[in-house]
Amino acid sequence: MVLLVVDTQKQITNKELYNFELFVANVKKLIKTARENNIEVIYIRHDDGSGQELTRGTDGFEIYDEFEPDKDEKIFDKTVNSPFRDTGLLEYLTGKQVKQIIVAGLQTDYCIDATVKCGFEHGFHMVVPEETNSTFDNQYMSAKETYEYYNNFMWKGRYANCISMKEVLELMKS
Repeated sequence: MVLLVVDTQKQITNKELYNFELFVANVKKLIKTARENNIEVIYIRHDDGSGQELTRGTDGFEIYDEFEPDKDEKIFDKTVNSPFRDTGLLEYLTGKQVKQIIVAGLQTDYCIDATVKCGFEHGFHMVVPEETNSTFDNQYMSAKETYEYYNNFMWKGRYANCISMKEVLELMKS
């Protein structure tokens, strides 16, 4: 089992996110619990490329301060929504014989969706704890509607085990 913390970068981790305070508190709790239970925490960063706001070398590219990785925790950088494509993550996880991935981070309708579905396609048991992913309003749905659509309809029972924080914390401690 690993905890995958996806795209929680300074540029997009802000109060405009749906349920921001709860999201931050829950992700911090996941990271703390993982570390206390010797579950590897792996970070993913998104790089939009040269000339973009979310790109290597900018402050916004770095991990949000409250989720800062320990010096020995791995960070994989990606250029597409899926962290499994051309990053080395898939090879790393299969090499370690990881079977289960707990997913948290940003954004529900972009990289979290791709992470959940691609992880499932690669044979991993995907776990999505409640209120540990978030997004912004878009032209079609509010951030709340987007969150509820993916967590309660799209992933649940199809691509992932979408469970309560209480359940995932118990899982991490067992």
